[in-house]
Amino acid sequence: MSCHPDEAEAIRRGLDGFRFFGYSLGYYALFGEHRPGRAELWERFLQVKDRLPDNAGRGGIGTPDQLREHLARYEKAGIDQVMFIQQSGANRHEDICQSLEIFASRVMPEFKERERIRAAEKQRELAPFIEAALARKPRMAPVAETDIPRIEAFGRKAPSPLLTSDRGGAISIPTADPLAAG
Repeated sequence: MSCHPDEAEAIRRGLDGFRFFGYSLGYYALFGEHRPGRAELWERFLQVKDRLPDNAGRGGIGTPDQLREHLARYEKAGIDQVMFIQQSGANRHEDICQSLEIFASRVMPEFKERERIRAAEKQRELAPFIEAALARKPRMAPVAETDIPRIEAFGRKAPSPLLTSDRGGAISIPTADPLAAG
């Protein structure tokens, strides 16, 4: 999320992180090969970021009014949780803090009261299932460095089901490795 009263500033501060998130989804799920914790994904992204397609929407990047409108559409569709990525890319700590403060003071209040009632109902309904799941969760021992396998992206094994989208809010996800294209 990048929330700022000036739309151009919100885009300047947030677009690279938004695009990096989409690129990383493509890398890990469709075209990459990596060793967990060892890939130099940011450096790969920097080589191709200006060649990645843009799309009609940018989700949580914009003015408070734009973000409020964006989230109201999700709420109307019945979506009750939205996760914003702030630390994706090279976002400055000060910009992230300012964005969060603007969002909290100018966007959240409208949703907060309705959410309080809905969340209490949801918590009561799910509590026994959450408790049972946590009770049966096994704990794992640390893994040796030599035991970390190389993992090939699922998309390298079959054609990608992803198509380009002109719908607002979608993250542009490359379906092939832009670095392999030359």
